[in-house]
Amino acid sequence: MSDLTSKVSPVADFDWDAYENGDSLVNVSKEDLEKKYDQTLNVVKDKDVVMGKVISMNKREVVVNVGYKSDGIVSMNEFRYNPDLKIGDEVEVYIESQEDKKGQLILSHKKARAARSWDRVNSALENNEIIKGYIKCRTKGGMIVDVFGIEAFLPGSQIDVKPIRDYDVFVGKTMEFKVVKINHEFKNVVVSHKALIEAELEQQKKDIISKLEKGQVLEGTVKNITSYGVFIDLGGVDGLIHITDLSWGRVTHPEEVVSLDQKLNVVILDFDDDKKRIALGLKQLTPHPWDALDANLKVGDKVKGKVVVMADYGAFVEIAPGVEGLIHVSEMSWSQHLRSAQDFMKVGDEVEAVILTLDREERKMSLGIKQLKPDPWDNIETKYAVGSKHTAKVRNFTNFGVFVEIEEGVDGLIHISDLSWTKKIKHPSEFTQIGADIDVQVLEIDKENRRLSLGHKQLEENPWDVFETIFTVDSIHEGTIVELLDKGAVIALPYGVEGFATPKHLVKEDGSQAKVDEKLDFKVIEFNKDAKRIILSHSRIFEDSQKAANGEASDKKDFKKKKSSKKAETFNTNIEKTTLGDIEELAALKDQLSNDAK
Repeated sequence: MSDLTSKVSPVADFDWDAYENGDSLVNVSKEDLEKKYDQTLNVVKDKDVVMGKVISMNKREVVVNVGYKSDGIVSMNEFRYNPDLKIGDEVEVYIESQEDKKGQLILSHKKARAARSWDRVNSALENNEIIKGYIKCRTKGGMIVDVFGIEAFLPGSQIDVKPIRDYDVFVGKTMEFKVVKINHEFKNVVVSHKALIEAELEQQKKDIISKLEKGQVLEGTVKNITSYGVFIDLGGVDGLIHITDLSWGRVTHPEEVVSLDQKLNVVILDFDDDKKRIALGLKQLTPHPWDALDANLKVGDKVKGKVVVMADYGAFVEIAPGVEGLIHVSEMSWSQHLRSAQDFMKVGDEVEAVILTLDREERKMSLGIKQLKPDPWDNIETKYAVGSKHTAKVRNFTNFGVFVEIEEGVDGLIHISDLSWTKKIKHPSEFTQIGADIDVQVLEIDKENRRLSLGHKQLEENPWDVFETIFTVDSIHEGTIVELLDKGAVIALPYGVEGFATPKHLVKEDGSQAKVDEKLDFKVIEFNKDAKRIILSHSRIFEDSQKAANGEASDKKDFKKKKSSKKAETFNTNIEKTTLGDIEELAALKDQLSNDAK
């Protein structure tokens, strides 16, 4: 109370009597009182920017006292950039109007900021000052940031030191920035948040790089995943785990092993002199699978695995994570035909195989699947004895014969001369086709080279034994010239047999030369059963006739021709019926011809 009396003293000329009568202010005019009141307030003018104090606030409005006779209200939206605003803070406001219809002071914080924004932005750039901004929305290539009421551009690359995958999470946030560029001509401002943390990261980077050692284990975060490897953030320093160093097993894509933002331990494998390129490893932190391979596993054991890689020459099978064996295509089948490994299996197949070789030091293993079946050549003499008959499939042609396969792994060759008794075959494709079935007889076994000599014509009796009795020397037969060569002509005889006549034996009685497709009588002048060769002559027929001294020679010729024709007619009936294939009838005909000859 004493303090109060010391500060307040009574007015010396105060009229107490008038006060008792209710007229204490009679001598003071209203204008004087208003003038004195106005002197206690700040003088404000429209369009001015003044400082005010926040005296109250809610979710929608902020009440600001600028020392005027009334307080002003500002929308909370204008303070979005400053979520830490509280009562008692001083803020800039723009006097839009000292009094509206309701007598309310109209203020704007946004306009106050805008009025001084360019000065502040320029000052922030010059002084490398850290400022606050409100991220309003996304735009092409980055974000729009409210800085001092100015819309500044925040490039996507300047948001953080690591790549940003979701820009939308930043919208509506208030963050700290540095002004990095101002274009006064176009009134453009570029800000960066990344610049704030780069300096700190650079120091961290120097500390980490100075301590790097090969074999050192560090914790890192998956920063980026590519098809060839994974980039790891070691705390400001990036390292690369190549895809081959992610796992001991096969990895098709790094995403099978790691995911973005995953934290994991890695080991430093190598780095360059400047320690800018750091090679990291993940699989090296676990024991090599070969070291954990069953010690009792040996050659000859059966294993199961999954095909992980295919090549023309074979398939790689993973029998345990990181432990692979190669099945060469030659170990997939007993067959010796050249084939691709894709003909037997594909990636993802579960297969059983036999260990053929095992080198633990080199960490290599070869496998085979044909060994799961018995080798067909082990009992070849029993199953495919000489003289036995089988059905084979044509696999390939050569100029000298046909390669066939009786069963998988059992191949044989039919020589071109063993295809037919009668046809003169220039190429096997004239007789059969690839993929066709053909009946064969085993002629010879070559076990060492795993090859059979086979024949097709041997399934029928040799008709040349019969032809020997028909096409006797000096016998006459009708034939057709089918081909003219420099050395002579090929003559088609009955029963599908071909003979040959030299040019001098093709001269007709009138002196002219025989032509192709001409049908004439020919005399057999040579028959060679072993060589399957018949030499003919047309000229010899009339030459012998001219030399004959009497008609006996002519009668003899007619007799021989009739006899030959009678034999030929009998043989033709049987040979066309059986196509030289019915052995019993062919043998009977042979006996009949022998008796006739006797």
